[in-house]
Amino acid sequence: MPPRIRFVAMPEREAFAYRAGSPDAYGLAPERRVSPGGYPCRHCLSDIAEGEDYLTLAYRPFPTLQPYAETGPIFLHAEPCPRYAASDMLPPMLASPDYIVRGYDTDDRIVYGTGAVTPTAEIADRAARLLADPAIAYVHVRSARNNCYQCRIERCDDAAIGS
Repeated sequence: MPPRIRFVAMPEREAFAYRAGSPDAYGLAPERRVSPGGYPCRHCLSDIAEGEDYLTLAYRPFPTLQPYAETGPIFLHAEPCPRYAASDMLPPMLASPDYIVRGYDTDDRIVYGTGAVTPTAEIADRAARLLADPAIAYVHVRSARNNCYQCRIERCDDAAIGS
């Protein structure tokens, strides 16, 4: 039976640091702009509304530099927003028709053969199937058009849902 899963947002400490002006993965200050609407925040996993300030920055959702540590642009509410409560529910920002869903091992390397463009409605099922393999430590959801990081999916037990 596939494991239970949870969608996980960017850590609170990282969002706080970027909002305070900490440099991004390229050593640059996050850029502050006004949203035209529809940009996905990687902290609350909801869209940034039209007229709200947001940050654009280079993000590397991996603990260390290594050949598989992809880095790319993300958006973040410029003002504090509540972190998405890790849940098995599809985050509201995942509104495109499809995304890349890909597994990584405990060394943060891509597990070859796991990446696939996946219809949005099938993301949770695909991630659960991938995480049934003990060689896969976690899964990323990435843009199918630009490969931008969206969120992480992890295994969880029933008690962890919503925590």
